[in-house]
Amino acid sequence: MRLTRRARPLAGPSLVSMIDVLMIMLIFFMVTSTFLNLRMMPLAQPGTQAAQAAGADSDSPAAPAAPLFVRLDAEGSAHLRGRPLDPVSLRAAMAETPERQVVILPSARAPLQALVSLTETLRAAGVRRLAIIRPEDAS
Repeated sequence: MRLTRRARPLAGPSLVSMIDVLMIMLIFFMVTSTFLNLRMMPLAQPGTQAAQAAGADSDSPAAPAAPLFVRLDAEGSAHLRGRPLDPVSLRAAMAETPERQVVILPSARAPLQALVSLTETLRAAGVRRLAIIRPEDAS
């Protein structure tokens, strides 16, 4: 009597090579992708009006003024050039040069309402170029 053995079922395809390919693709996409840094300030690109004005003489009337930095402390008061200012004084100071860029540097502990009130005050003073830089220690 002859006994016949059943044939073993063939094993499925190996997943090791597919995992290797996926890892290589993952590394490739991670290395080639760009990450946005929202805290950076835009630089003048070559050929733009801002770059041409930046290359002009500083005595020239077309040269853009340096941005104004307004610091918002933890208590919610605004400081311009190291002096604390109330909203009326801040509005008067900004009304002199509304075309300048204003950068707000809020403290990590500053109340959100103080930041909103400050931006509303600056917009009411005619400031149109406004940027807010997130503090480093904020989570």
